[in-house]
Amino acid sequence: MTKQKNYKKTLIACYLGFVTQAIAANFAPLLFVTFKDTYGIGFETIALIPLVFYLTQLLIDLAATKFADKIGYRTCVIASQVLSAAGLVLMAVLPEVLPVPFIGILVSVVFYAMGSGLVEVLVSPIVEACPFKNKDGMMSLLHSFYCWGAVGVILGSTLFFTLFGVQNWKILTLIWAIIPLVNAFNFISCPIDRLVEEGKGMRIGQLFRLPLFWLLILLMICAGASEASMAQWASAFTESAMGVSKTVGDLAGPCLFAAFMGISRILYGKMSGKLDLTKTMLACGGLCVLCYLAASLSAVPIVGLAGCALCGVSVGIMWPGTISVSSQKCPRGGTAMFAILALAGDLGATVSPSMVGGISNAFGGNLKMGLLVATAFPLLLIIGLIVLCRKYKGSSDKENSEVS
Repeated sequence: MTKQKNYKKTLIACYLGFVTQAIAANFAPLLFVTFKDTYGIGFETIALIPLVFYLTQLLIDLAATKFADKIGYRTCVIASQVLSAAGLVLMAVLPEVLPVPFIGILVSVVFYAMGSGLVEVLVSPIVEACPFKNKDGMMSLLHSFYCWGAVGVILGSTLFFTLFGVQNWKILTLIWAIIPLVNAFNFISCPIDRLVEEGKGMRIGQLFRLPLFWLLILLMICAGASEASMAQWASAFTESAMGVSKTVGDLAGPCLFAAFMGISRILYGKMSGKLDLTKTMLACGGLCVLCYLAASLSAVPIVGLAGCALCGVSVGIMWPGTISVSSQKCPRGGTAMFAILALAGDLGATVSPSMVGGISNAFGGNLKMGLLVATAFPLLLIIGLIVLCRKYKGSSDKENSEVS
């Protein structure tokens, strides 16, 4: 008798995969001041850390369209956890052994950014390929673990630094490295199915010939930008608007934002069977516009903070929802589709915070002006969803067959 596959183990491994990505994205920024004080690195140089992280992740997203199917999901996703663990371990070691500490930091960032990029490309299609009912709900629940990972990193690191001192950050770095290291063994033994049969997935050229796919790319860029514009500036916004310390700003800004985003993803995951995905995304887009307007236009600090926090609720479904819509509309998209969508989302998340910062500087450091202009991203998302509803009501199987 054939043993039944335990896909719950696959789900747990994928959950921890997103927790690993949250560690990679959120831990180093908590140490920026420590790097400055310990190694004498200026903030203008430290700004290269998130730039290198996101550029490396973008390059991996792009490269994965070529090698992920050839090498195989299992090998690649195990590598994602090993690279993430290696990057965190190297961050605790290399700055002390290399003559230029900052080079050691950047090398470690490249390692765990490669792991993070692979997680982003592979974990969603791995879950999509599992024989679960209510796929869009499962996808939303899956992506909530990035949010809870971010909350855990911020709260856990703040507690550790309070109890043991920030000078012991290297010990905490090694502790965080345990999670991806353990999870690598989960991916070794859990069942992993292919999303599309070998040789039947659409090629990149075929995808780009679909007008629908360009619309999905636009939705993904706007989803990433709507999320990152507020998330990356939440701490600075809270500090300036509320006049609080950096620690309080971190907890009331990005931590609260991530918590609300996680709650919205869990709620949709539980209620998705009763909700229409596209209509829910439209409602969230409208709420996102209101949140950005509240944060940027209100003269009352608490209203601005509420806009910042509730923005987490509004953007929660955008990224996983776009992935689910893409799977429904383009079922033979395969790894190439997921990789390009991840690339598009990362592009939006990379460009939008810089845009907000640049516009804010142009207005004399007025962060509210930058956030006001960023309202364009959820507005574009709403327009894209309306076009999707009116022009592509059914699946795109016919279109897929025309270019195959």
